[in-house]
Amino acid sequence: MQHDHGLTITSQPPSGRIRILAVAGDLDHHTSPRLHEALDELGLAPGDGLVIEMSGLRFCDSTGISVLVSAHQRAQDAGAGLALAGLSPDIEHPFKIMGLTRLLSFHDSVDKAVAALQ
Repeated sequence: MQHDHGLTITSQPPSGRIRILAVAGDLDHHTSPRLHEALDELGLAPGDGLVIEMSGLRFCDSTGISVLVSAHQRAQDAGAGLALAGLSPDIEHPFKIMGLTRLLSFHDSVDKAVAALQ
């Protein structure tokens, strides 16, 4: 578990080739480098998947959104899948406004996100 300025990142047990990161707290200019680093450490390979569980996220600014878009791109480049799970309507709203719901995969729960990546 990593904790930095109100952001907690917890790696949960994988489901097959799908890894799960739970992100809670505030994802902003100060904390997004911590998530970026955690994502870099995963080393995704073709056929892998990553679910970022965000039900505990209280705040996400444009810097946090940029890290998630970058994670999507890196997953695609690696031949892996990425899904976001458990976003509250308030957190998901900016993604909708920016049209990112067409780029990123959003799911109500980790189970649904894992199923979508399998």
